[in-house]
Amino acid sequence: MKIHVLHENDDWLPPFRKAFEVAGLPHDEWHLAHGAFDLDVPPPEGIYYNRMSASSHTRGHDYAPELTAAVIAWLESYGRRVVNGGRAIDLEISKVRQYAAMSRHDIAFPKTRFAVGREEILETAHTFGTPLILKPNRGGKGLGVQLFNDLNTLETYLESVLFDAGRDGTVLLQEFIRAPDRTITRLEFVGGKFLYAVQVDTSQGFELCPADACRVDDVFCPVGESAPDWPMFEIIDGFTHANISLYERFLAANDIDVAGIEMIVDKDGVAWTYDVNTNTNYNPDAEAAAGLTGTAMSGPGAVSAFLGSELYRTAEPSLVAAE
Repeated sequence: MKIHVLHENDDWLPPFRKAFEVAGLPHDEWHLAHGAFDLDVPPPEGIYYNRMSASSHTRGHDYAPELTAAVIAWLESYGRRVVNGGRAIDLEISKVRQYAAMSRHDIAFPKTRFAVGREEILETAHTFGTPLILKPNRGGKGLGVQLFNDLNTLETYLESVLFDAGRDGTVLLQEFIRAPDRTITRLEFVGGKFLYAVQVDTSQGFELCPADACRVDDVFCPVGESAPDWPMFEIIDGFTHANISLYERFLAANDIDVAGIEMIVDKDGVAWTYDVNTNTNYNPDAEAAAGLTGTAMSGPGAVSAFLGSELYRTAEPSLVAAE
């Protein structure tokens, strides 16, 4: 038995390959940009780790999330253990469904409306007010997230060729939360339990992903033009917050094992949650600065340890039967 990694981006896998190798965990990789599967054939034994990203279309893999969702349905129909299974991929590709799920767990998120169509977006904005954030329902890495301070600028954008409604045409209008220090906090969870928190500098724009490969300049409306003097990603030593227990219950209720949840704290100290990433990457520089590289407290190390325990737990019944 082995760990089967479902993904569409080879660039994100080296840290995990190394962690698996160090732990002596057998694994293989299923690149799901394309593929063909037979529903009547049982999938291989083992456990499956879903690392599909909502941003796959930015790498030319337009239908990878849909293929992955279908593959996961096939795997789960045969009783295979999928880490971040069907519910996780469902939330990964829809912010609307994320917020609906958050509301059932008393997790505060910014005021949000959603609409399809240019006219409907503008009409909604008139009753919503500015400043506001416009974001696609399915994006990833913060892609397509725009800040508008007035309705005229928004209307000009909606009428331009720059307007992008995302992969499913659904656009969210969201209250703009001002952070006094222009940072957000990303909480990492492995095995459904809190691992560590990262402070993320947002002065360069909204396209934020902890992996170095994800640093892309915002084209339309950058929040800041100059690079900060401090690290863009910095692990917070001894971080505690009341939202940790809320998030852990949320993840358990939605069968999500590995996640990065992002929140922003306003000038009054109120924490607003705005994104759940079920395909999370870990910044190597931040982990190195915190002394976590190569340890079980690093992201890849913690994921490897968790998957190893799940692999053993899944294999144990067959080992007992063999005895």
